[in-house]
Amino acid sequence: MSEVIDTAELGEKIVNVLKTIYDPEIPVDIYELGLIYDVFVNEDYDVKILMTLTTPNCPVAETLPLEVEEKVKSLNAVKDAEVEITFDPPWTQELMSEEAKLELGML
Repeated sequence: MSEVIDTAELGEKIVNVLKTIYDPEIPVDIYELGLIYDVFVNEDYDVKILMTLTTPNCPVAETLPLEVEEKVKSLNAVKDAEVEITFDPPWTQELMSEEAKLELGML
C-alpha cells in the first residue's frame, strides 16, 4: 500500500518552493511576479509547470526554467518535474500580485 499524498498539500509545497526563486533583475519571486501560469500534478506525482518570462529575450531564459525544475524535483513527493515556457499570453505587469506591486513601489 503506497502512501497517499494530498495533491493540494503538494501544490502548496510547490508554490512555497517557487516563492524562493527570484528574477535576478527584479527583487520579487517568480510566483508573486506572475510568471507561473499553472502547476499540474498527476497521480504519479509528476509535476508540469507552465510559466513565462518577463520578455522572450530574458537574460535568464536558459537558467531560470532549469532552476525551477531542479527546486521542484527536490521535494520528496515529486517524482519528476517539467517546465514549459510560453509567451501566450505575454507577461504584463498586470499579472503581478499586490505584494509584488507594493514591493516595487507600484501601488
